[in-house]
Amino acid sequence: MRRVLTYGTYDLLHWGHIRLLQRAKDLGDYLIVALSTDEFNELKPGKKPSYHSYEVRKMMLESIRFVDMVVPETSWSQKVNDVHDLDIDMVVMGSDWEGSPRFEHLRDHCELVYLPRTEGTSTSQIRRDLLFEAIQYKAEAEAEEQGHKRQETARFAPIRDDQPHFPPPPRQ
Repeated sequence: MRRVLTYGTYDLLHWGHIRLLQRAKDLGDYLIVALSTDEFNELKPGKKPSYHSYEVRKMMLESIRFVDMVVPETSWSQKVNDVHDLDIDMVVMGSDWEGSPRFEHLRDHCELVYLPRTEGTSTSQIRRDLLFEAIQYKAEAEAEEQGHKRQETARFAPIRDDQPHFPPPPRQ
């Protein structure tokens, strides 16, 4: 049995993640995902906190048919131990990690494969799109609220002396 291991946070799970997991599984018989814990993510410089907790992300990954097992990733240094303890034949990562010393040293312990990223999707892009939508939504809500205030202001504007208060009474 050929055992494959991949690492990741898998927050805001999207079709690029699914495609990576499917391609990783196609390279072996048993796919293990080492899922970054919330505590480990907090230690990564520049990493934003995950939207979903570790337990929720783990549950989502376990429900994907390509994933056979999910284990916690708690540090950068655990990878060699994971390869030996989990009897791994191959580590698969997205091409954005290609050449990284975080993974290259694994070549001495197993096969290392980098898969091309799925064009057109990324967690960072999803976050940017959602932020842009939120900003637009807020601006529209504020504009609508301002429009209502202007209407209310017009209805309840103080009466000026140079304007008639009511239409003139009918002549008899």
